[in-house]
Amino acid sequence: MQKLTRLKTIVGERVAWAEPLRQVKRMRQWVLDGEHILDGSWAKSGESLSNEKVGRRFDRWRKTLARCLCDGTLSELEQECLTQFLQVLSNQRSHLVQCYDREAFPRTNNELERSIRSLKTQYRRISGRKNWNSYLLRYGRCVAYAAWWEQDADRQCQLVERASRLDRARWREFRRESKAAQREQLKRFRFRHKREAYLASLEQRWATAASTSLLP
Repeated sequence: MQKLTRLKTIVGERVAWAEPLRQVKRMRQWVLDGEHILDGSWAKSGESLSNEKVGRRFDRWRKTLARCLCDGTLSELEQECLTQFLQVLSNQRSHLVQCYDREAFPRTNNELERSIRSLKTQYRRISGRKNWNSYLLRYGRCVAYAAWWEQDADRQCQLVERASRLDRARWREFRRESKAAQREQLKRFRFRHKREAYLASLEQRWATAASTSLLP
């Protein structure tokens, strides 16, 4: 008897959650439908994608969703969530459909994020530190360049070949550009994270420069 009572309680809780669960599944499907349009998997084999083509399909889907707000099929919670969802889509519309006119251009930054994660993991294994800000500030964008060239033997041979044909004047120019970019990155970091010390150092440098006597 006790087991039967417990079973009825469990079933009763399941019934109580049935409708909220259906609502969550419907709202989840909105996101999946949007992702399906943006990933281009609906295109036929050999069919080329473009910003205009994906944009038309995306806009038709948004209008279809908007009509659901007035047909009485959604609960109050779903209407509120759908309104917010459509507002976000409208605000981001111009940014979501921009990558299809250029062939092989990545639709998301997932590959970039994985590359950054790999670089951070590699640094953590070498140094044992979780924070790699000092590493980036020391070497700048050379961190990513070095990791890319060292990925396999072919790239290493390619690096040696290109370096052997590099003009010295071009090398000096490239080194100046890299150092300037790194100094700019360092200034931004100091201003954002160590602002008081950075401004104090600027004032001290200015005071030192101003107190220097002029040459006759």
